Amino acid sequence: MTPEQAVLAANETFYRSFEKKDLEAMTAVWSQGTSSVCIHPGRKAICGWDGIRSSWETIFRNTSYLEIETEIVRIEVNGDLAYVVLVETVLQVTGKRQNKAQSVATNIFERLGQKWYLVHHHGSPLI
Repeated sequence: MTPEQAVLAANETFYRSFEKKDLEAMTAVWSQGTSSVCIHPGRKAICGWDGIRSSWETIFRNTSYLEIETEIVRIEVNGDLAYVVLVETVLQVTGKRQNKAQSVATNIFERLGQKWYLVHHHGSPLI
């Protein structure tokens, strides 16, 4: 598997864990470090794994259904760092409310050992 394929596989794991509301899988794909950053669309930056994990727990708890489609715009791998720029389309059902939104996202991965970990996720809403 090429480094690009490995990064795309890690990126896919992130979105499938998001879609399935699987906190264990989400935990496995994220770097557990204090330097990890997550910026959900329209929200402030969350720094450090503890806060990031808490944000995903809240999203998963308050969402009854998720469906996510992604369109890769660009991938770049440079040594042990890589980024993926993509458009994410998220269908989210909370209670009786359904929302479909598109965001442009950047996911930055760092290779530790032989595995790629997500260290930064930033989603910005498309208007």
